[in-house]
Amino acid sequence: MGGIAVLAKQAGHRVTGCDANVYPPMSTQLEAQGIHLSEGFGIEQLELKPDIFVIGNVVTRGKQPLMEEILNRGLPYISGPQWLFENVLQGGPVADKWVLAVAGTHGKTTTSSMLAWILEDCGLNPGFLIGGVPMNFGVSARLTESPFFVIEADEYDTAFFDKRSKFVHYHPRTAVLNNLEYDHADIFPDLAAIETQFHHLVRTVPANGLVVANGGDNNVLRALGRGCWSPVEYFGGPGFGWKAKLGVKVSAKVSAKVSAKVSSVDAFEVTLNDQFAGQVNWSLQGEHNRLNALAAIAAARHVGVPAKDGIDALSRFINVKRRMELRGEAAGVVVFDDFAHHPTAIATTLAGLRASLSASGTPSGRILAVLEPRSNTMKLGVMKDQLPASLAQADRVFCYSGGIDWDVAAAMAPLGDKATTEADLTRLIEHIVTAARPGDRIVVMSNGGFGGIHDRLLARLAQST
Repeated sequence: MGGIAVLAKQAGHRVTGCDANVYPPMSTQLEAQGIHLSEGFGIEQLELKPDIFVIGNVVTRGKQPLMEEILNRGLPYISGPQWLFENVLQGGPVADKWVLAVAGTHGKTTTSSMLAWILEDCGLNPGFLIGGVPMNFGVSARLTESPFFVIEADEYDTAFFDKRSKFVHYHPRTAVLNNLEYDHADIFPDLAAIETQFHHLVRTVPANGLVVANGGDNNVLRALGRGCWSPVEYFGGPGFGWKAKLGVKVSAKVSAKVSAKVSSVDAFEVTLNDQFAGQVNWSLQGEHNRLNALAAIAAARHVGVPAKDGIDALSRFINVKRRMELRGEAAGVVVFDDFAHHPTAIATTLAGLRASLSASGTPSGRILAVLEPRSNTMKLGVMKDQLPASLAQADRVFCYSGGIDWDVAAAMAPLGDKATTEADLTRLIEHIVTAARPGDRIVVMSNGGFGGIHDRLLARLAQST
C-alpha cells in the first residue's frame, strides 16, 4: 500500500494515508515522498474529503472506525490492487503496460528487484512496485513512461471485500512462479487452496506471454499441471531449462559495495538448455539467490534483454533492504537485518550466511539468530514445530515470545541450551549482548519493526566494550 501511494503521488494525485505501527523503511520512504501519514483509523480523517479511499487488506470490518463510517455514508472505495490495475497497469500514462509479475512463497521481493534492475541497467527504464526497497533504486515503487512494469505478485488476499489473491488483478504478460509452499495460515486452510490461487494467476497469462517456473518445485509443477495456455520456461529443475553451475572462477569484480568481513565475490555459470549463456559475478550467496537470478534473467529475456546483458547487469545488483542488510558493527560484532519469518526462509537465510562465512575464510565464525515469530502464520503457531530445524545452522538462538499465545519455550526445547526465549525485549537484548563476543554475526529475523532492536543492540554492544 505504501508503494501504491508513491505511484499515485507520482501520477499527480494528492495522497494521504493512515495506518498503525508504521516503521522503516516504508515510513521513511513515505515521508521522503511528501505523503502525509496519520496514525490510526479515526473518523476525523473524513475531513480530508478524498475523492476515493484505497483500502488495503489490513483493514477489516468492525475494527477501524474510519472504514465503518465510509460504509455508513456510502463513500467511494476501492482495493489497492484494483486501483493499481485501473490507473497504472491499464489506464496510466502508458496504457496496457507489459506487466512482469513475480510470484512465489519466497524470493518475490529479491527477484522483482533483480528483474527491475536488469531492465534499468539495460536502458528500459521500467516502472515497478516491490514489497521492499531495492538498494539499486532507493524506493519501492516508481512510475515511468516505459511500457514495462515489474510487480511483486502477492498471493495474499486483496481486501475484506475481495478475497481473491492480489496477483489476479495484475494481468501479467510475463509471470514468474518462484516456488510454492504453505503459508498465510490465517486465510488459506491448506496448500491446495494456495495452489488454486496460483492456477488462477496462470489462467490470466496470455498465449503470447510467458510463464517462468521453478522446475524443481513439485508444488509449482502441480499448479501448472492444472492447466497452462502459455509457453513455459523452467529454471532450476532437471532436464532442459535455465541452470546455475557452481565451481567457476571469478572473472570480474562485483561493483556493489560489500564489506569484506562478511561476504566475498561469488560466481556461477548460467546455462540455457545446456548451452553456456554467461557468468554471474556478484556478492550474494546461497542457492535461493542463484534461483532468483535465473528467474530474473529468463523474465528479462522475454522482453528482449539478451541473457548475456541480464547476467552482466546482475554484477551491479546490490540487494534489497532487510535482506541480509548490514546494519552495523559494535564491539567486534556484526548485526544484520533480515525479513525471514517462514521456517524455510529462516533456514535459507542462515544457510546463506554460513556459506558466506566459509567463502570468506571464517567457517568457524559464530552465528547468533534472533527471531521474532511475528507473521500471522507464526502467531497462529501453525509452523512452530518446524522452527528448531530451521534454526539448526545458528550457534545460538534468541526468540522473542512477546505477544505470542503458544508456548515458544516449549517449541524451542529441541534446541536445548543454545536457545533462549524471552517475552521482554529489553531483557532479550541483554541476553544477546551477554552471549555475544568479537567475531560473531547476529542475524535479526522479523517481518516487522521488532521494537527497533537493531539500533538498540548496536548501542548496547558499544556500551559493553
